[in-house]
Amino acid sequence: MTSKKYEVSGMSCHHCVMAVEKEISKLNLTEKKVEIGSVEVKYDENKINESQIIQAIEEAGYKVIH
Repeated sequence: MTSKKYEVSGMSCHHCVMAVEKEISKLNLTEKKVEIGSVEVKYDENKINESQIIQAIEEAGYKVIH
């Protein structure tokens, strides 16, 4: 099991949080916590990879800060 926390730019309100939650909910994550400016996830590396998580956040319209 892998745990990651991502800083996310562009999130400023509850609507932003909901948009990111909607996109990452499509993934096979064990746990997720979305707050303004950050996303924390736990996932099985055999079922999902980090690039899929980053892509889902970016599809919601926000940028992951590396």
